[in-house]
Amino acid sequence: MSDQPDAGAAGTFDIGGETTVNRLGFGAMRLCGEDVIGPPDDEGAARTVARRALELGVDFVDTADSYGPGVSERLLREAEVPGEAVVATKAGLLRDDAGEWKPHGDPDYVRNQVLVSKDRLGVDTVDLYQFHRPDPDTPFADSVAAFAELKDAGHVRHVGLSNVSVEQLDEAREQVDVATVQNSYSVANREHEDVLSACEDAGIGFIPYFPLEAGDLGDAANPLGEVADVHDATEQQVALAWLLERWDVTLPIPGTSSVDHLEENVGAAELDLSDDELATLEDAA
Repeated sequence: MSDQPDAGAAGTFDIGGETTVNRLGFGAMRLCGEDVIGPPDDEGAARTVARRALELGVDFVDTADSYGPGVSERLLREAEVPGEAVVATKAGLLRDDAGEWKPHGDPDYVRNQVLVSKDRLGVDTVDLYQFHRPDPDTPFADSVAAFAELKDAGHVRHVGLSNVSVEQLDEAREQVDVATVQNSYSVANREHEDVLSACEDAGIGFIPYFPLEAGDLGDAANPLGEVADVHDATEQQVALAWLLERWDVTLPIPGTSSVDHLEENVGAAELDLSDDELATLEDAA
């Protein structure tokens, strides 16, 4: 791998068929304080991480209004990330000071939150606006309709979903062009592979969150370690490289608050796994 890793080595994907990004992105949740509540102890360091991601070729950054809440979006604006990268944000989850994530898909709330996110990010149009999680107290179709209206009104360029099933994806596509789906997925967790397969078939971007399982790769750690030794890489780099090479539509967004960790993650874009290595990792979970 080169001294200066380049996210562009992973290739590109066209979000919504028109917005081209390098496939290895950055998740900005970890820029917040402990438990994703409040600001970090060192906001300057957080902005430095965000800026360094851009220097390494990252041009796709994922955040949400509930990260902080509001802190991640604000820090990205202060780091001048919007305008230099495609920024995806989300609405549909509340975050309280007890650390609880609470679904809230009320259409009026979604319509209001896009205005808040636009202000925090300092943009006229949100590049990618994602429904963070279906709300059992709100009809799914009503929530999706609000996102469709926001796109039609020019508040958002593309609409995405998160934490959805294949059936919900199909239902949403009857109302709006779905550009991306963000579900948990990794070499160690294949629970949503049916959704990923549906995205692959439809040419929809799939954003696997927790692509490194917060460092706990379980039974996959041993085969990952064996492949990593061959490439003089880390298990985490191999796990990210597998996501990039196994599927054409994946947009991994590993997150961190550390420049060193960020550079290690971006280095995964330069790994080239063999067919045998891919096959070994396919059976790792």
